[in-house]
Amino acid sequence: MDTPSLSWVIVKGSCTGDGQSYSTQSIQQGSAVSRDLTFDGTFEHLYVMTQSTLLKVPVSSCAQHLDCASCLAQRDPYCGWCVLLGRCSRRSECSRGKGPERWLWSFRPEPKCLRVATVSPSNISREERREIFLSVPDLPPLPPGESYSCHFGEHQSPALLTSSGVMCPSPDPSEAPALPRGADHVSVSVELRFGTAEIAKASLSFYDCTAVTELRLSAQCQACVSSRWGCNWCVWQHLCTHKASCDAGPMVVSQQSPLLSPAPPAGDVPTPFPPTAPKTTVTPAPDTLPVVPGAPSLATTSDIPPGATPSVFSPWGPGTGPGPVPAPTPTESPLQEEPSPPGSPSRPETAVSIPTVFGPTATPEDLLAPHPPPSDAAAPPPGPADPGPETPTSVVLLDQPHGTASATTFPGAVGSTRPTLDRLMREGGELPEADERPGGDAPAFSTSTLLSGDGDSAEHEGPPAPLILLSSLDYQYDSPGLWELEEVGWGASACPCVESVQGSMLIPVLVEHQVHLLGRNLRLFQDSPGDTECVMELEGREVVVAAQVECEPPPDTRCRVICQQYQLSYEALQPELRVGLFLRRAGRLRVDSADGLHVVLYDCFVGHGDCSRCQTAMPQYGCVWCEGERPRCVAREACGEAGAVATQCPAPFIHSVEPLTGPVDGGTRVTIRGSNLGQHVQDVQDTVRVAGVPCAVDIQEYEVSSSLVCITGLSGEEVKGPATVEVPGRGHGVSELDFAYQDPEVYSIFPARGPRAGGTCLTLHGSKLLTGRLEDIRVVVGDQLCHLLPEQQSDQLRCETSPHPAPAVLPVSVRFGATERRLRHSQFQYTSDPNVTSAGPAKSFISGGREIWVRGQNLDVVQMPRIRVTVAPRALRPDQGLGRRRRMILETACSPGASCGGQHFEEACHVNSSQLITCRTPALPGLPESPWVQVEFVLDSLVFDFATLNPMPFSYEADPTLYPLNPEDPTTPFRHKPGSVFSVEGENLDLAVSKEEVVAMIGDGPCIVKTLTRHHLYCEPPTEQPLPRDHAFREAPDALPEFTVQMGNLRFSLGRVQYDGESPMAFPMAAQVGLGVGTSLLALGVLIIVLMYRRKSKQALRDYKKVQIQLENLESSVRDRCKKEFTDLMTEMTDLTSDLLGSGIPFLDYKVYAERVFFPGHRESPLHRDLGVPESRRPTVEQGLGQLSNLLNSKLFLTKFIHTLESQRTFSARDRAYVASLLTVALHGKLEYFTDILRTLLSDLVAQYVAKNPKLMLRRTETVVEKLLTNWMSICLYTFVRDSVGEPLYMLFRGIKHQVDKGPVDSVTGKAKYTLNDNRLLREDVEYRPLTLNALLAVGPGAGEAQGMPVKVLDCDTISQAKEKMLEQLYKGIPLAQRPDPHTLDVEWRSGVAGHLILSDEDVTSEVQGLWRRLNTLQHYKVPDGATVALVPCLTKHVLRENQDYVPGERTPMLEDVDEGGVRPWHLVKPSEEPEPPRPRRGSLRSGERERAKAIPEIYLTRLLSMKGTLQKFVDDLFQVILSTSFPVPLAVKYFFDLLDEQAQQHGISDQDTVHIWKTNSLPLRFWINIIKNPQFVFDVQTSDNMDAVLLVIAQTFMDACTLADHKLGRDSPINKLLYARDIPRYKQMVERYYADIRQAVPASDQEMNSILAELSRNFSGDLGARVALHELYKYINKYYDQIITALEEDGTAQKMQLGYRLQQIAAAVENKVTDL
Repeated sequence: MDTPSLSWVIVKGSCTGDGQSYSTQSIQQGSAVSRDLTFDGTFEHLYVMTQSTLLKVPVSSCAQHLDCASCLAQRDPYCGWCVLLGRCSRRSECSRGKGPERWLWSFRPEPKCLRVATVSPSNISREERREIFLSVPDLPPLPPGESYSCHFGEHQSPALLTSSGVMCPSPDPSEAPALPRGADHVSVSVELRFGTAEIAKASLSFYDCTAVTELRLSAQCQACVSSRWGCNWCVWQHLCTHKASCDAGPMVVSQQSPLLSPAPPAGDVPTPFPPTAPKTTVTPAPDTLPVVPGAPSLATTSDIPPGATPSVFSPWGPGTGPGPVPAPTPTESPLQEEPSPPGSPSRPETAVSIPTVFGPTATPEDLLAPHPPPSDAAAPPPGPADPGPETPTSVVLLDQPHGTASATTFPGAVGSTRPTLDRLMREGGELPEADERPGGDAPAFSTSTLLSGDGDSAEHEGPPAPLILLSSLDYQYDSPGLWELEEVGWGASACPCVESVQGSMLIPVLVEHQVHLLGRNLRLFQDSPGDTECVMELEGREVVVAAQVECEPPPDTRCRVICQQYQLSYEALQPELRVGLFLRRAGRLRVDSADGLHVVLYDCFVGHGDCSRCQTAMPQYGCVWCEGERPRCVAREACGEAGAVATQCPAPFIHSVEPLTGPVDGGTRVTIRGSNLGQHVQDVQDTVRVAGVPCAVDIQEYEVSSSLVCITGLSGEEVKGPATVEVPGRGHGVSELDFAYQDPEVYSIFPARGPRAGGTCLTLHGSKLLTGRLEDIRVVVGDQLCHLLPEQQSDQLRCETSPHPAPAVLPVSVRFGATERRLRHSQFQYTSDPNVTSAGPAKSFISGGREIWVRGQNLDVVQMPRIRVTVAPRALRPDQGLGRRRRMILETACSPGASCGGQHFEEACHVNSSQLITCRTPALPGLPESPWVQVEFVLDSLVFDFATLNPMPFSYEADPTLYPLNPEDPTTPFRHKPGSVFSVEGENLDLAVSKEEVVAMIGDGPCIVKTLTRHHLYCEPPTEQPLPRDHAFREAPDALPEFTVQMGNLRFSLGRVQYDGESPMAFPMAAQVGLGVGTSLLALGVLIIVLMYRRKSKQALRDYKKVQIQLENLESSVRDRCKKEFTDLMTEMTDLTSDLLGSGIPFLDYKVYAERVFFPGHRESPLHRDLGVPESRRPTVEQGLGQLSNLLNSKLFLTKFIHTLESQRTFSARDRAYVASLLTVALHGKLEYFTDILRTLLSDLVAQYVAKNPKLMLRRTETVVEKLLTNWMSICLYTFVRDSVGEPLYMLFRGIKHQVDKGPVDSVTGKAKYTLNDNRLLREDVEYRPLTLNALLAVGPGAGEAQGMPVKVLDCDTISQAKEKMLEQLYKGIPLAQRPDPHTLDVEWRSGVAGHLILSDEDVTSEVQGLWRRLNTLQHYKVPDGATVALVPCLTKHVLRENQDYVPGERTPMLEDVDEGGVRPWHLVKPSEEPEPPRPRRGSLRSGERERAKAIPEIYLTRLLSMKGTLQKFVDDLFQVILSTSFPVPLAVKYFFDLLDEQAQQHGISDQDTVHIWKTNSLPLRFWINIIKNPQFVFDVQTSDNMDAVLLVIAQTFMDACTLADHKLGRDSPINKLLYARDIPRYKQMVERYYADIRQAVPASDQEMNSILAELSRNFSGDLGARVALHELYKYINKYYDQIITALEEDGTAQKMQLGYRLQQIAAAVENKVTDL
């Protein structure tokens, strides 16, 4: 179906009805438009109705068009461009729209925007200020008091209206725009504005004549006068200027200027015409302006009215003008009307007289004062050739006093009655244009154009603009005028210039020589100040010589320059040197010269070091061999006597022969260097012999006289002799060194194999292996080149193999040029490349030295393995020390596999086997800014990146610190009691090292490291004191061993150690004697007292000894237990990280996560069931539920619904939470609306609690909004939990499970040895032994596999506990839903082929003691370590003995009560509340069993510390991630915290503690505590009571950290709070900093929050059961139907919205309910 549209038509005639469509607008898709259209009351909108919608459509959209072009392009009859306001609008909205030029109608034929037609002038000099005329057709006039403005970039100036546009003064030269580098002009946009509205704009160029010359330094005059800006050149001043005259000397005028006429004005009186008058040119007479020969002349084209007085802007200032002069006759000042081309006859002219009325001492005040008009001024008649009246050039003087009479009829001259600019601006008037002014003809070219240098042809298009002079402008004119100059030339051809060098350009060195140059127009320098000189640019310096200029008489412009004689030389070792040459005058002014003007300086000696080469030099040089004391090759002029020139050269002389060896097979290329080795190759072609064997000369390699290359012939045997060269007629030369023919041999290679990737360093052994040229020696493996390495030896060659495409065994040969020697008895084998599969560990201290294990295949073929660490540049901090084995490689180029732009640190590795290489990490000079660095393993030519071998990125950590054993006095020996462990404190001990890698030594004895934590190291020392490690100190009587710890490259010396009892000599003899005497006396006294007391009370003494013995036994028992628990703590803290993350993190998908959070306590979501309605009514019910969903979108209904339910007494807290979760599911697809409802309800809740106690708000889930808040937080933080919190939370969960399962757990009481909850602590000593069973799976996937899986269990585990551990291990990585039910499986112990035994918790073998039956354990069945067990399906019930029913593999339920004669089960310990047995059987029990001795239970609290210490890292990591602001805080948290701050501010709550409590109750209490206590909400895991008890303690600790109250702890405080008493203050600081950072963060806007909520709705709004949720909600509506209807009817707004009526419709549809409809 086509999309309906609305067409806009303009009707041109009311009778004909002809219309024209100008716009079409699309209406609602798929719905027809009704014909009933109507306007609103203002006729600005049109009501359009479709089948389902009523639209209000604007009749026009003018404001959306932002510029004039788009506004007029729409051709909308309602719209037009309001010129003075600069916007598209209706005419009624254009307050300045009166007049067609102020409001441009869009619909008129061919509408056009205002534009600048012409700009006059279109370019000006940066050094002058001009009037700029902008021709803007149809520019609207302005009322008085208003004006336009012009904007030249950032400069603003007033605009004066003219009939065709405006005039604007250009910016002051000081404000002119700067030129870009390397440019001679800059273009600036000129905008005409009214206020801030842009009317039109154009472009104006600002040029700089000085910058023109900088673009061509070698010809500045030519560049000046040939530029398009019309610049002129002052010859004497060496200046390019826009002005029309020079201070002195001749001028070369721009070739853009018109020709100057040879007709001079009469006399010496200059014409007092304003120099800036547009398009006026004045030409001097020939007698005062001699024209440069050959230059074209300029013509004058200006008409001046009679009687014109000089302007105040005359070029002749006060005191410089001539005195009164009689009016000239018409023939004395002929003015041409049009410029005459060169050589053409001039047109008839009109003579005018220009009187001067000011004396020579006239001042500016005199010039501004009014003067009477001269009486003899008469207007000249028009010339006979005038075609008619033309627009005259006019001058308007501004800032003139009002009422000043005009002294002349010349329009615009001084004294004119034209109004001033100020008056014109005040009255809103316009300057009269040229066509409004009387009389005169329009000149074709203006004097101002010539004087200003404007030569742009675009300036002269169109009618001439008037000249308006502002007294405030800085008009710069030069004196005198053009007619007073001595000479004027025109164009580049008139510039003085040096064109070429006369004669030869070759100049020999060390010979005095003149240089002759040809030039033109150099006569212009005559009589100029300064001398002329020649400048030669020689090797970066200038050589200056005097110059003499001789010119031909006029009209010939040619000149000759003679540079005086000078002796030149240069130092460069080259035969020729190009020397630049130019002419300079006055010491600094460079005369124009042709491009590349130069001479060539040559030196015969360079390249012609002997007689033969000298005689073969090029003839034009004239080089000869000059004999004498220093024979050498010089120019003929430099050789003094003619007899000294040599005619015959001496015999050859050999300087060197290379190489000095070659194979006997010949073919070696021998290079012989020397002098006089012939002048042609034919001289030596057949006369070269090497060791007596002819050597063939290579013609292509022959260099005259200096060198030759020959190829040796076959010698047949090893011979030795000199090389000889003979030149016929001149003798022969013999070398000093002998050449040897050799026979090289290759014996063996090592290694015999290497990877096919190449890079193997191959060593070849043999004899005479360096025969011939080294560059001609080639080692070849098969057909692959083996690249030679530097520093070879005669009996050994080393090379690096090239890659080979596949493994192969190939021969090895050595090629000496064309000769080859093959290795006969062995070959080289290319093997498969080494492959690295894994590497670890992934951390190291910055001092390095940690051993990295690199595993793979074929690693033993690697010769030089290395580890390379690359650190980004400027990432090192200089506050750390260097390691002792650091080797830093600063690579300048990128090697394969290496990173560029960083520092490289390398260490050699060790090949252990074909599958293992060990590398020690290199040390870094400092800790990198980023902890992650690039680590690579370089295996010869292969590079493996650590990042591809280990899932964890490699990082460097800060070096550890170990404190001395005696921190107070490290020099004092540490006293060690044998039997105890060493405890060393430090920092960062386990960041990058494990306990197995730490080497602790006491002297030469090892101290075995048992435990390594972040701050402690525990090691077990030798039982006896070791000897010192240094043998030199062993003989000393007081030598003590040193305690040292080695961590990689770090070695810590922590002090000397002395064992107690090992050195009795350390105790002084006097002290020993005194101690003995004292002890004896004390013993004697005690004996006397005891005897006396014994005499009085012998029985009391016996009782005392008995009690003392009992106390000692108890003390010994407590000591042993504490020591054992402490040993457990120290030895069992291991690194769990690798085991925790081995199987990955089993996250739940969002749907299951949401269901478990929304509906806790349900085994599955209550929304998974069906609606439960008959199929016949299902469509009606679903329609009603859809209407209910729409009704929930009414904010008023939803809030009324919630408040009504909460007011009902029968609406319990459980119902409130359930309804809140149902609403969350129903509104999950509209989270923005859900958040709005939450804000509204929360605001109501705050208002309720402010009146009561605000600190109690959100503490409990007593309202719907509190559960809504919990659900909202769960939705918004799901991504944060999964991406950030999930890993540390799962590691904590696995750590708890690992620790709990590692110790015994009582299956009946649920108490465990390892826990954090003292209520769940097993306070007994249970003997147990870990077992590793080989578990098989007889059911499900993988059943029947012969290979079992090892499972770790305890021999004290019940069969059910062992079964659960086996299921978890066998089904690792499989979701819980897919695992079998443990109750359907039995554990079968298999021994041998036929030995199968079903194990169960209770059977006939169970131990029964009175009323107690002990559950069977693995120890009960005597299952050995390594036994094979299988999980098999449960069979039918077995009939047991003694008529007991028993189901194998299942726990027997709790039996009947004791009073009924039942038996109670127990596992590890019997419950302490043991009931008294029945009286008849009481006597049968032994008194020892009833009065069993119990140990003090508090000694087992150390197990809590052991558990806490193990889990401390995981708890800290979890809290750090939750409370960290290093990464972006979830936006929902910031948004909600800001909402709470806003609510507190609105209700005047200034107590920050209250707001802190609100935030704690909303985020930690409602979300994080819930997640920590219930990890099954996030992960697919199964928890137990023991784990829940541990998580409860951690969650309570987190909550205590978030509260403000200080918990005063004492001896009677709960154990769980005492456990984390020292950590909670640190956690509190983290919480406070977390809240403060969120408060200071950038506020979260509603738009940002809504965007995130919309994305969450899209991503997670799957099938959560919204329809069932609506049906459940309706049940509450039905239950409280009458109350809800009443609440809706009592609300006036709800009545208007008919909410009650809509609810009745829903009730009728869902339940067939009879309503009032």
